[in-house]
Amino acid sequence: MINLLAYLALVLALILVFQLMRIYQLSAELKGKHVGKADDNDNRSQGRVMLIFVFVFFAGLIWLLFDVRGKMLPPAASDVGVISDNVFMFNWVIIFIVFFITTFMLFYFGYRYKKQKDSKAYFYPHNDKIELIWTVVPSIALAVIIIYGLSLWAKMTGTPDTKALVIQLYAKQFDWTARYAGADNVLGKSDYRLIDDASNNTVGMDSTDAAGWDDIMVKGEFHIPVNTPILFKCNAREVMHGVYFPHFRDQINCVPGITTELHFTPTITTDSMRKITHDTAFDYILLCNRVCGSGHYNMPMKVVVDSPDEFKAWMAKQHPFFSHLYDMHHKQAVATAMK
Repeated sequence: MINLLAYLALVLALILVFQLMRIYQLSAELKGKHVGKADDNDNRSQGRVMLIFVFVFFAGLIWLLFDVRGKMLPPAASDVGVISDNVFMFNWVIIFIVFFITTFMLFYFGYRYKKQKDSKAYFYPHNDKIELIWTVVPSIALAVIIIYGLSLWAKMTGTPDTKALVIQLYAKQFDWTARYAGADNVLGKSDYRLIDDASNNTVGMDSTDAAGWDDIMVKGEFHIPVNTPILFKCNAREVMHGVYFPHFRDQINCVPGITTELHFTPTITTDSMRKITHDTAFDYILLCNRVCGSGHYNMPMKVVVDSPDEFKAWMAKQHPFFSHLYDMHHKQAVATAMK
């Protein structure tokens, strides 16, 4: 009933506004004024309104920027993330400078060059100097942005630290598998023809490759140690997926048939970030940022950044996928050493 009354009130208000406008039009016509044709007074008032509007708009935008500051992502939690935030902020500074200047000029010109009685537009077809300026200046700005961005890309995908912890991230519709390289820090071979979801060999690990006998596979969540370089080798099964770490400000595509790599060093543990954000339920996450199918929304994976001791304790509880082969090899190595 209340909704019906609200709709009726809205309809009546619209009818009232329409009738008031009609009354104004009729009274103006009785005074000999053509309401469909703007005169100098109308142009001046519209010009003033444009100036007032642009300042109110700027004030609202500035207020919004300050209002959302505490509602954005928390501080970058990796070495790459700090650079990424700097590149991002550098771009925003340039964008806002250009935006404020061009938007103000757009509305100011409506006020400054409003039509007046006997006014005549000046025809100004060409100016080589102005064209050179608006071509060269944006080109320099874009070159600086691109070079700055390439430095970030090199940091993300360049030569990793030789002591980096190697982890494979394997994406499929619609989940992730993280595979640790084990004690030797070398991933074993894999082949898509060996994929067998029934036996949980979701990445197609090859049991004939001894380098993979100590590899550990986990689902649901994975752990990484703080202040330790991490090298991610990324693969996809059937369609393109996107490895996206929003809190570490890092991402790269997962493309079927090839291995892509990214690396960073986490700098803030999960426990420390919970204190920073005042959120005891905070967790880092891995997302797929490519629309990979109908179950795309199911692909968030929890990431835990531990202290070195916590990470060692967690790893000690994990078991290699080929545990029987790893145990047999370990026993043989011990027996050989004792001879």
